[in-house]
Amino acid sequence: MIEPLTIAMPKGRIFEEAVDLLRKAGYQLPPEFDDSRKLIIDVEEENFRFILSKPTDVATYVEHGVADLGIAGKDVLLEEDRDVYEVLDLKISGCYLAVAGLPNTKMNDVAPKIATKYPKVAATFFREQGEQVEIIKLNGSIELAPIIGLADRIVDIVSTGRTLKENGLVEYETITPITSRLIVNPVSYRIKDQRISEMVASLSEVI
Repeated sequence: MIEPLTIAMPKGRIFEEAVDLLRKAGYQLPPEFDDSRKLIIDVEEENFRFILSKPTDVATYVEHGVADLGIAGKDVLLEEDRDVYEVLDLKISGCYLAVAGLPNTKMNDVAPKIATKYPKVAATFFREQGEQVEIIKLNGSIELAPIIGLADRIVDIVSTGRTLKENGLVEYETITPITSRLIVNPVSYRIKDQRISEMVASLSEVI
């Protein structure tokens, strides 16, 4: 029997949109697939094995070869810098990374503080602007940082802008657009190249 193609998928919005895309590309995913609480799901009809994980872990699984392919947000790929091949922009779960803060405020002249879940992306962006900043890594509720005086600005994902607005914040700069990408383990790309190429071709037709 041919070894299954193992695909790491993030839970949540990306998962739902990716499943829809795979079905449009002709893959037979059972209805119960959408509501399963399992972390590993085998789809024998397609000889697929899916690993469901946190979005930030997908690229790690692919890099280390426990998954042949994965679907990951460009934000994660920019921040994590994993050894994977980015083979296709799936054009799903669109959003962007932006700099935001309280309205009508200036950044501190000496080492302004930037709170973010994306320290590498933020540091690179401000360095390219010729600004020296102090990065404060947070894992949740980034919007709080300017409100409580922890930071001058935040760098975060923006989808509709509603969360910023509800917390009294405004956007100052857009850093980069974000969509979800199909990524591949370099070794898998050589060993299972035919099946992976077929999937890339099938998905490309429906994007």
